[in-house]
Amino acid sequence: MCGIIGYTGSMQVPEILFSGLRNLEYRGYDSSGIAVIDTKGEIVVRKSQGKLKDLILSLESNPVEGI
Repeated sequence: MCGIIGYTGSMQVPEILFSGLRNLEYRGYDSSGIAVIDTKGEIVVRKSQGKLKDLILSLESNPVEGI
């Protein structure tokens, strides 16, 4: 089972995706990830095993900006 969150707009994407993922976290998922289109127009993917907080910690050391 999986949950998918999507967003199209002009705001910074990671914060919006995290909000949606937090709403799904109660389902007991054991991994999470995000994919964004960066400022160069390339798709950047970040994944992490464990809770959503593990993905957030990973992104603190290896941030991604998306549009």
